[in-house]
Amino acid sequence: MWLGRPPQNRSAAQLCGGCVPRPAIDIRTCACDYIRMSADISDWSDPSDDYVSVAVEIFSLLADATRFRIVLALREGELAVGEIAERVSKPQATVSQHLAKLRMSRVVTTRHEGARVYYRLSNDHALELIRVAVFQAEHAVDDTLRHSHHAPEPAVTSAHASGVH
Repeated sequence: MWLGRPPQNRSAAQLCGGCVPRPAIDIRTCACDYIRMSADISDWSDPSDDYVSVAVEIFSLLADATRFRIVLALREGELAVGEIAERVSKPQATVSQHLAKLRMSRVVTTRHEGARVYYRLSNDHALELIRVAVFQAEHAVDDTLRHSHHAPEPAVTSAHASGVH
């Protein structure tokens, strides 16, 4: 597992192009999401092997239902472990283990206040991955897509123009 060191020893700000952490992130209306979702993917260059390896680890990290729900719980802002455990309906010890993995991968960060530790999302990137995964799940499960009413329209690509998703 990636131990929190960005590839080629770059800082988080260098990796994400300047996105900043927010105390509360709305999964439907984040302005940064609009910019990314409407970007033309034909402009992307192929990522280096280091980035591909780390990206696969992040997908693996988020492929756990408890960690998925933890990220969703933290979209509203920072929470203590007990509050997170209550929201995801899991024992506090289990949530602590999942938070440790999310913290090692720099998906979440902490703030200490006395004996309490508060967790928050480091940035909105993991939340964006989850948002897109849920939207893709809607395509797989439902005929009616909820996200078409809440998200900005994506850029039209040749796949969208031909009706292929």
